[in-house]
Amino acid sequence: VTVGTTSFDDLIACVSAPDSLQKIESLGYNRLILQIGRGTVVPEPFSTESFTLDVYRYKDSLKEDIQKADLVISHAGKGAGSCLETLEKGKPLVVVINEKLMNNHQLELAKQLHKEGHLFYCTCSTLPGLLQSMDLSTLKCYPPGQPEKFSAFLDKVVGLQK
Repeated sequence: VTVGTTSFDDLIACVSAPDSLQKIESLGYNRLILQIGRGTVVPEPFSTESFTLDVYRYKDSLKEDIQKADLVISHAGKGAGSCLETLEKGKPLVVVINEKLMNNHQLELAKQLHKEGHLFYCTCSTLPGLLQSMDLSTLKCYPPGQPEKFSAFLDKVVGLQK
């Protein structure tokens, strides 16, 4: 789970709640890494025989975590960098929309990429249900090496071009 350099306490609280952790483990995941940025919600890391929760604020690069991940849950930040990086690595992606920031065009971007079959998106309140119902095998690979296409789309969505 990544929130970038911002804080998205609702997402961290939602995904680290006991019922969410139980659901994640029941889906076959044995490790959850939370990158919490500037957030004030700081879950206590733990490790059991079957599940590990790791928590950190920042790293120079998320590349290694993304490379190892079987699923990435990301905020839809302004730059959408972690989303693009995840898609280009061919990793399944769930984008969680921060409803408190609805003016930053994250929803249009997530909707478009979902329509094209590249990711799933939800809000904090619908995340547990989505995790239960999503079929990762339905996701299509994002064509790598086309950042200009992504940038052009992003520019259009945020109104920088017609």
